[in-house]
Amino acid sequence: MNFLKRVLSTVVGIIVFLIISFFGLIFLGALFGSADNNIVQVRTNSVLELQLDFPINDYAGKTNFKEYTFLNENEKNGLFNLIDAINYAATDSNIQGISITNNMVDAGISQVSALRKALLNFKKSGKFIVAYADIYSQKDYYLSSVADTIYLNPAGMMEFKGLYSEQLYFKDFQEKTGVRMEVVRLGKYKSAVEPFLESEMSENNREQIYSYLNSLWSTLKSDISESRDIPVESLHQIADSLLARTPKLALKSGLIDRIGYYDEYLNGIKNAVGISSSDNLRFITIEDYAEHAATKLGSKYSKNKIAVIYAQGEIIYGEGDQTTVGQGAVNRALESARNDDRVKAVVLRVNSPGGSALASELIWREIELTKQVKPVIVSMGDLAASGGYYIASNANEIIAEPTTITGSIGVFGVLPNGKELADNLGINAEQVVTNKNAVTYSFFERLDDNQRAYIKEGVLDIYELFSTRVSQGRNLTREQVETIAQGRVWTGQEALNIGLVDQLGGLDLAIQRASEYAQIEDFTIKELPVFEKDLDKMLQDFGLVKAKETILKEEMGAENYETYKRIKALTQKKGIQLLFPYSTNIN
Repeated sequence: MNFLKRVLSTVVGIIVFLIISFFGLIFLGALFGSADNNIVQVRTNSVLELQLDFPINDYAGKTNFKEYTFLNENEKNGLFNLIDAINYAATDSNIQGISITNNMVDAGISQVSALRKALLNFKKSGKFIVAYADIYSQKDYYLSSVADTIYLNPAGMMEFKGLYSEQLYFKDFQEKTGVRMEVVRLGKYKSAVEPFLESEMSENNREQIYSYLNSLWSTLKSDISESRDIPVESLHQIADSLLARTPKLALKSGLIDRIGYYDEYLNGIKNAVGISSSDNLRFITIEDYAEHAATKLGSKYSKNKIAVIYAQGEIIYGEGDQTTVGQGAVNRALESARNDDRVKAVVLRVNSPGGSALASELIWREIELTKQVKPVIVSMGDLAASGGYYIASNANEIIAEPTTITGSIGVFGVLPNGKELADNLGINAEQVVTNKNAVTYSFFERLDDNQRAYIKEGVLDIYELFSTRVSQGRNLTREQVETIAQGRVWTGQEALNIGLVDQLGGLDLAIQRASEYAQIEDFTIKELPVFEKDLDKMLQDFGLVKAKETILKEEMGAENYETYKRIKALTQKKGIQLLFPYSTNIN
């Protein structure tokens, strides 16, 4: 026993030593390296390089580490940091123009649309925008279509073929494996769980997907038509007949201006800047320039503030972080803004497919309390559906992008069941109970009629509560809500027509409306929430969890790994869910 104790103490000592050494090195690096490395220099005749090869969140996030404050983070590469940088570049005499060199931009359509609007505003300064790609995805081209000159590599490719969404169905797979999902849902369009119930797509689901894809495609065609001076009907024909699939066809169709190599593209930029082909171009990346712009813009002072609170990602019960919405961080941010006399109004930026019904209700309540003290305006991003709409429904005003996906007012409950698998493996589960309803759910038993009735009762209660929140928040009768609910999904444009949102626009319009509600003209922005991390979470982030995800992605491939994550996420849901009905992976 003493030997085991000595071994254990030695192992613990080694682990503690490694942890202390690890964070000691980080501290020394932060202490001696950050002061010089964080200073961004913008030289004369610079070109801003817009290469969006990193995941773009609306909010990059602020993180406080409880024990190690020197690790505190305040990133400046979120969507609106990039937009601020583009806007500032229009007034910066050191920036001559913008070069867009995208390959598979990692952002949603509404995010790309917001960046596009910033680029159109930049063009008003008279500075140039040029674009180059080896391969143009449709989202890449949508962004690059604002450019004065668009290049495509002679051996390159262009996707311009319309939008599609692919759904996987698992009914037959469940029967073969013996593991099935027990599902209770309300809303004929609430199709998040349809893949577990059917082998093919229902007409209701097909109808809503077709409707919202067409609405998005119409917006994209309209914007490209205006920038490229090509009729919308012609763009539709180009997509239908794949008349831009090669560089020569893309040039003939008017979607690009030049076929050329990257070195030729660079020579074109040198000519625009006014330097010789033998000189070197001065590029500054959008991430570095966003840091620079944030420093310049942050020098403004006003006693009045508008709090912009970001709710991005799936809604979970808990703290939340940069990629999930938890009532912990969001409600703390709302309470902070509500109690801060300098904050005159709140803008809630929602980019969420929904999730936990309980967490959604808790956030809804905090917004209701805040609204009693100061105005709350909602700005919707790519997605503000189901629970995402739930938390938005009681705002003073809701503003959505035309391409926002919203609505999905419906509820479902889902529980994995392995009864058939257990039978096939020769496993039998026996229960001993003190009361007849003590077993509300077992993975090894099918739901009986009583259990299913109780779950359905809970789902119905949440649906009624959800519908009531929308009815009261949007000043609609319950009958009106029912006609647009049932889990039906709408685009921002459609949502405006049926009363689910008040105006179309971006975060800038929401901030403007917040200032008007608060009757202030001079103000600065306070971004929230601030996420809190402890040592255990840090070790998880830096340790085996990330390593396992990386290994799985490498072994399975990116697309298969995403499918695996979706299946795993559905099987791990707890409680009643207010969740968007399907993946937003639009191709």
